[in-house]
Amino acid sequence: MTWLHDLFQKSPEAALFLTLALGYAVGKIKFGRFQLGGVGGSLLMAVIVSQVGVEIDNGVKSVMFALFIYAVGYNSGPQFFQSLNKSSLKEIILAVFVAGVALATVVISAKMFHLDKGLAAGLAGGALTQSAIIGTAGDALSRLPLSPDEIKQLQANVAIGYAVTYVFGSLGAIIVCANLLPRFMGQDLKSAAAAVEARLRGNAPVSGPGVSPAMPSIVGRAFRVAAGAGKTVSALEAAADDAIAIERVLRGGQPLDLGDDPVLKAGDVVILIGRRDEVVAAVPHIGEEIPNPDGSPLVMQSRQAVFTRKDMNRMTIAQVKAAIDPAMRHGVFIEAITRMNRPIPVLPETVVMHGDVVTFYGADADTARAAKAAGYPLANDNKTDFVYMGLGILVGLLIGLLVANVGGIPLTLGAGGGALLSGLVFGWLRAKRPMIGALPPAASQLLQEFGLAAFVTVVGLNSGKQALTTIQEHGATIFLLGIVVTMLPLLLAIPFGRYVLRYDNAAVFAGALSGSRSANPAFGAVLDKSESSVPTVPFAITYALANVLLTLLGPLVVGLV
Repeated sequence: MTWLHDLFQKSPEAALFLTLALGYAVGKIKFGRFQLGGVGGSLLMAVIVSQVGVEIDNGVKSVMFALFIYAVGYNSGPQFFQSLNKSSLKEIILAVFVAGVALATVVISAKMFHLDKGLAAGLAGGALTQSAIIGTAGDALSRLPLSPDEIKQLQANVAIGYAVTYVFGSLGAIIVCANLLPRFMGQDLKSAAAAVEARLRGNAPVSGPGVSPAMPSIVGRAFRVAAGAGKTVSALEAAADDAIAIERVLRGGQPLDLGDDPVLKAGDVVILIGRRDEVVAAVPHIGEEIPNPDGSPLVMQSRQAVFTRKDMNRMTIAQVKAAIDPAMRHGVFIEAITRMNRPIPVLPETVVMHGDVVTFYGADADTARAAKAAGYPLANDNKTDFVYMGLGILVGLLIGLLVANVGGIPLTLGAGGGALLSGLVFGWLRAKRPMIGALPPAASQLLQEFGLAAFVTVVGLNSGKQALTTIQEHGATIFLLGIVVTMLPLLLAIPFGRYVLRYDNAAVFAGALSGSRSANPAFGAVLDKSESSVPTVPFAITYALANVLLTLLGPLVVGLV
């Protein structure tokens, strides 16, 4: 393997990208419902590749982690600050409870079994499947008054503890949230979600990527007027309670000016859009449907906007509809709503919150008007505001330099915690001031995925050679402690949530609990079993909080162990 060692000495970046490719390939392998994932796979392969001898400058590691953690905070900012209110008090308490129990479990375990600061932080990161802890703990370790070799060893132990405990960290959360919790509640997740949907007067099944309904809920149709002759356009729309919108009327092949509210005549061609059931119900009042109307075809558009309207925050869709002037919402339909990149039900009683991304469907002018009224349209140019992002990361790094001595223990957010906090604030400010700070979803996703994967890979490449010795010394102990740290906070949270916080629906509770552990695999299993997006709303709240609280466990564990 001398040739490979020589290659990596000449081009360390080759080792980085080779490891990323191998790691993501391994991460795609399924073991039943479990996948190691790209980050876990990259760390595993980094440890293996490191055995040939390779080291990458730590500056690369720091830059990658700063990009990752800032993007996490930026995306979570609007929902995080929005979650801090009385209506979300249960979710806030649950997230704090899980994080607090997890911290206590890690610290007690570390003291009982004489783990060093690095192994304890790695135990927390892997068992809680919070990869960001690797960065915040590593940064806190670098500030300790120790020799460079001691710091390097402790940082290597963080990666080792994470690697040993990560697999069960994911699996254990799935077992508790998708299996044990419903049994404890005496409810099936699917029926529990269906009960919530019934209360919300609708049904909103979750569709997988690339899946669309064979009969979409919003449709466009053309009719030749017969029964509708003598009625005005506004009268036909009003009869359907504005659930349909007449977008074009053709008479002799020429479009009429709808602003004049024309009276329809027999033989006119009416093109309308609306909810499928309302369109079908309107057929007898208009005339027969025709396949190809004369004149230019009507082009519809889907347009996304981030909801930031001040006077409508936390209103239901029905309340928003009632509060908006009919002329303003004419021809506009809500096609989808996502919160923290997760779909939520589009139902009359669905509550919309600042930071939600709403997809409007309708004619170009109508959707443009609706997007502007709702908040700020998502830009189609996909350009990132690097001035705003650069300042945000700079502020975070400066915050990370601050150190507070509490009882003789130096506590600091570090570069990771500072960048996370800065990202939260800058993301929230972006939602309030939409003219600045653009960070398109695709760009943000790349920063998160590549930043974290590259960071973890550098950690593994630089520390992998010490991994085998430490695993031989502590492997079994760390693995068993990982089971305890994974399961205990979740198991204690179940009776706490049921009897103290009064969660009475298993689907809602399972979503909140998986979010409080930022456990995406567990949430996926909950969605799969519930066959509904009902768990998404509580998940989004606790997930935003957990991303902050669990990430901050890194420097806390380093300071307390």
